[in-house]
Amino acid sequence: MEYLELLLKGLVVLFPFTFCWMLITYKWSFRKIEKEPIKVLVTGATGQIGYAILPMIARGVMLGPDQPVTLHLFDNIKQADEALNGIKMELFDAAFPLLKGVIATMDIVEACKDVNIAVMLGGFPRNEGMERTDMMSKNVSMYMAQASALGKHAAADCKVLVFAKPSNTNALILKEFAPSIPEKNITCLTRLDHNRALNQIAKRLKVRASDVKNIIIWGNHSSTHYPDVNHATFTTKNGERLVREHVADDYWLKTEFINTVQHRGLAIIKARKASSALSAASAACDHIHDWVFGTPKGTWVSMGVCSDGSYGIEPGLIYSFPVKCENGKWSIVQGLKIDEFSRAKMDATAKELIEEASFAKNPSPVKSLWLYLICICSYSSLQLKTEFITDVQQRGAAWNRSQKATNSALSCASAACDHIHDWVYGTPKGKWVSMGVYSDGSYGIKPGLIYSFPVKCEKGKWSIVQGTKAKGLISSLLLCSRHCKNLKMDETMKQFQEGLIELETEVEHLLLARHQGKNV
Repeated sequence: MEYLELLLKGLVVLFPFTFCWMLITYKWSFRKIEKEPIKVLVTGATGQIGYAILPMIARGVMLGPDQPVTLHLFDNIKQADEALNGIKMELFDAAFPLLKGVIATMDIVEACKDVNIAVMLGGFPRNEGMERTDMMSKNVSMYMAQASALGKHAAADCKVLVFAKPSNTNALILKEFAPSIPEKNITCLTRLDHNRALNQIAKRLKVRASDVKNIIIWGNHSSTHYPDVNHATFTTKNGERLVREHVADDYWLKTEFINTVQHRGLAIIKARKASSALSAASAACDHIHDWVFGTPKGTWVSMGVCSDGSYGIEPGLIYSFPVKCENGKWSIVQGLKIDEFSRAKMDATAKELIEEASFAKNPSPVKSLWLYLICICSYSSLQLKTEFITDVQQRGAAWNRSQKATNSALSCASAACDHIHDWVYGTPKGKWVSMGVYSDGSYGIKPGLIYSFPVKCEKGKWSIVQGTKAKGLISSLLLCSRHCKNLKMDETMKQFQEGLIELETEVEHLLLARHQGKNV
């Protein structure tokens, strides 16, 4: 009896505490705990697609209605500074609840700092009369520089989406020059083509686009990509049905449908006198959203990803496959049956990508030969500070005057061989050479610049010589190229001269920095 009384007294004492704890827990469950902002980089932010996608990201279309974001806006076209500032003001004026900050900059290193997601919209446009290879050459150079900054300064788990054409090859270059970013985290956008295909099938079947799923875009984001409906289904009142069975028109599916999807971009340009921006921005948001949150069960989407050899596609290519996403990771859908018609289309677009990749990695013997031309001076006498420096700086012009040539090609070629030789085999003990390398802040040079420093080389790696007192003029000429494996020293002088003229024009688009108010 005494035990029962003690138990009752204990319950009376514990009840208020238990009730209070349950009440606190209940109230706390309704308390909104704000997430840490995700940092999203958008390059080419002043362009039409940038202008369309930024409010979508800030509104939560890409990362969800409860995910705060900080936007990093980057562009480096003429007068981009003013345009970036104007967009920044508009974003704040829109009073997006999820927008926690905006960084607008023309400095790629600052733009890439700690970003979690990078949407690479910026690229050199294909102007009228320009060959696709010319556009590729410009963009390859641009993506070399941006990849280096992204690889060194982005968050370790940064997810990258490349859209600027040629997007597959730009993504491949980014993968090559940002080795610190896992290749699984580098993708390109084919979701726009995927969505266009969904729309065409939905129109044909007189259903909503959201009722159609599992279309596939194979290959390159170009006019060779292959929209495949062989595995696609659509939802009816009686369940899911195969698209091919209900369209029942193989000729339309193999001709008009494919042609319409492949050339939809050109049709939009013709209609609105500008490329598709709204649909492209929406597709980019779809791509990132599904990648982060996962695809619905039983559904796949199209993404340009690094091939692992699936479906006979050359490993290493950035190729559009059907993928499923889960826990922030994608995986290629396996085991799909490929008919003869599809095989031919898939191989044709793969061939185009292989050609693009080959061009991007080895654009020309001259470009492969020219890595960095450098000059760093550290002298004390008056003569060395004046006559010597002037003589070295103007040596090229003197050659032009004496030889009536475009540039000193032979000595340039020799210097490039010296550069690679010392890099590979090492510099002699107690000696250093000059190389244009990625600044780590040494000697007060802004981190991220490609700048000429004194370096020592050992075991195929360079290191900046520290502690040197630089008294003379420091100057550098910046050129980007990395692959130097198929050098041909028997190229004619004319080829060298033509290549050098092309490089001089290209340098204007490569420079990421200015030195003392003058073009480097």
